[in-house]
Amino acid sequence: MFSHNKRLQYTVRVSETNPGLANLMLEQFGGPQGELAAACRYFTQALGEDDPGRKDMLFDISTEELSHLEIIGTIVGMLNKGAKGRLAEGVEEEGELYRSITGAGNDSHLTQVLYGGGPALVNSAGVPWTAAYIDSIGEPTADLRSNIAAEARAKIVYERLINLTDDPGVKEALGFLMTREIAHQKSFEKALYAITPNFPPGKLSGDPRFTSVYFRMSKGEPELRGPWNQGEKWDFIPMTQDSAPVGGGDGLATVELSDEEAPVLQQMAARTQSMRDGDPLTGAELGSGEVPADGAADALLDAAVGPTKPTKAPK
Repeated sequence: MFSHNKRLQYTVRVSETNPGLANLMLEQFGGPQGELAAACRYFTQALGEDDPGRKDMLFDISTEELSHLEIIGTIVGMLNKGAKGRLAEGVEEEGELYRSITGAGNDSHLTQVLYGGGPALVNSAGVPWTAAYIDSIGEPTADLRSNIAAEARAKIVYERLINLTDDPGVKEALGFLMTREIAHQKSFEKALYAITPNFPPGKLSGDPRFTSVYFRMSKGEPELRGPWNQGEKWDFIPMTQDSAPVGGGDGLATVELSDEEAPVLQQMAARTQSMRDGDPLTGAELGSGEVPADGAADALLDAAVGPTKPTKAPK
């Protein structure tokens, strides 16, 4: 059960309208790293969560993300207020009005015309929000890692938005939202490490022959190493074109076919086999003039179906 409090979680004060900045703010409203995506991700995870403590945490954070969506949407609307009125009432010359809402080359005129200056569920490039942004898989140790990364990406976007404005009230509100991303990262990480063991994700431990092997798949200088592929915990194996397949075997794929499948497959392979001798004539050669024009039709027919012999007319 939800109820709405008309007061924002954090007070927003916007000094002046700025439709260009409003358009950029949409990244955190309807974008892949935005607040709606986060709210839906954590809310759906909470519904499927079996641990009571993690369920409460996910519900709490998802609900807070909705309050952040409200803050961002309010900022977008306030930044668009002046342009919204001017566009709706047509109080300026067309060219001047267009310049005032496009600002420094941004696409805010699209959101003004299509959505009347309101916060739309699109990103800053106008791409509609999609549930494909939600990457939950139903395994807590995997989802919590994804949540940590999602909060990190959102924090980076907020940092970039903060650097784009000199409006003190907007900076302050964005700073609050950015800081809450840090708090959520901490909660998710604590929840992750409260699960023992938590790596590798899932139940199966993996094949011990390969869990600590690093395959060097690229060649060339510099050959840089680090803790991700060197030391006692790693078996470093350079791979080349002459390397044998790992795990044994000859590296060739095989399949067992039934007595009914094998002859049908052979029949199809014979029908679609390419010729290995001869030199088929191509349309490119005809178009280049390599074949005399008067013989072009016959040559193309021969290339398609093979040479033909004239037939006698029936008596």
